[in-house]
Amino acid sequence: MEKSDLRYKNYVQILKEELVPAMGCTEPIAVAYASAKAREVLGKMPEKVVVEVSGNIIKNVKSVIVPNTNNLKGIEAAAAAGIVAGKSEKKLEAISEVTEEEKQKMKELMVNCPIKVVPADTNFIFYIQINLFYKESVVKVRIANYHTNIVLIEKDGEILYQKEAEVCKEEGLSDKKLLNIEDIIDFANSVDIEDIKDVIGKQIEYNSRIAEEGLKNNYGANIGSVLISTYGEDIKTRAKAKAAAGSDARMNGCELPVIILSGSGNQGMTASLPVIEYAKELNVSKEKLYRAVALSDLVTIHQKTGIGRLSAYCGAISAGAGSGAGIAYLHGGGYKEISHTIVNALSIVSGIVCDGAKASCAAKIAAGVDAGILGYNMYKNGQQFKDGDGIVKKGVEATICNVGKLAREGMRETDKEIIKIMID
Repeated sequence: MEKSDLRYKNYVQILKEELVPAMGCTEPIAVAYASAKAREVLGKMPEKVVVEVSGNIIKNVKSVIVPNTNNLKGIEAAAAAGIVAGKSEKKLEAISEVTEEEKQKMKELMVNCPIKVVPADTNFIFYIQINLFYKESVVKVRIANYHTNIVLIEKDGEILYQKEAEVCKEEGLSDKKLLNIEDIIDFANSVDIEDIKDVIGKQIEYNSRIAEEGLKNNYGANIGSVLISTYGEDIKTRAKAKAAAGSDARMNGCELPVIILSGSGNQGMTASLPVIEYAKELNVSKEKLYRAVALSDLVTIHQKTGIGRLSAYCGAISAGAGSGAGIAYLHGGGYKEISHTIVNALSIVSGIVCDGAKASCAAKIAAGVDAGILGYNMYKNGQQFKDGDGIVKKGVEATICNVGKLAREGMRETDKEIIKIMID
């Protein structure tokens, strides 16, 4: 693929837009980010807070620890953290710099200032509106469709900033419809490493660091440590354990940043860490590693384009298939090997649901990575799932399209029921 090609420029830009740093689970951090912006516009600490959110935000914030809060959980904690200590210019790292005094003030705010969480009456799957009140003054900050997409800032009835937002559209981001597996492989083979060195390098550095932290210390259900203590340290187990350990730490209060993918730190780690481990095992060059991780990232994004950022479909499954594709690439695989790896992986684990961000995400990540590795080894041994086997259709693009329909349309009612169960 030539550098002058529109697809080349598009793919590089997609990676730059998607591979960004975040501290903690991205949905509570988005709440903190919006809250920080609202407090900056208000100009003082509020007397009352109302947080309006879509069901998927409730689902993904309910059970996860908000970093830099001394282990507080939930939307109220995320809002309080943003109001007290947030720096909106840092976006998804809005609460990365917090003092002990500010942590105490968060608790005091939650006691002294009513913070009410209200399910939003909206068709947006991703929706956050922060309403801050002080005497007669009211500030509203609204985010829609993705984590940093502020679409409204209003103070005392005056609109300070507004842009149009359509349901399931990602305003301001590159068009991902140009993505396809054949072109992704071409891009991975031909990309000038200098064009992706910064973003992929940070993904490798940040995500490796938090994975090591997850293995060394006690976080959540310690899935990474359990895998290694139970099954040993062969490459397959290490690949799963590293990705799981990163999630163990991130879901349970670790204050190290990760590089996210498709709005998710878990997906950013799942798409990269298994590929990194296999690259070490195979002793490939740094250039080959960068190409494999970029391929895994783009394969994951391609799948998620048809699914959406938030769904009842577990995003770790998309990233697990992506990592399987990256591992196949490291072994010298081309279009045929990579395509069958993806199809096989999706056939195995596409039934795993997302019931919010919490400790069990690490175990789901391990299952997704395992399916990616098995998908590759199946094809290497002359085995594959074929057209007509359940949701599998002839061709990788048709199967990816079917998974998108399953997740976006078929699991819509499943998503509502999951949220209902969690709220009840």
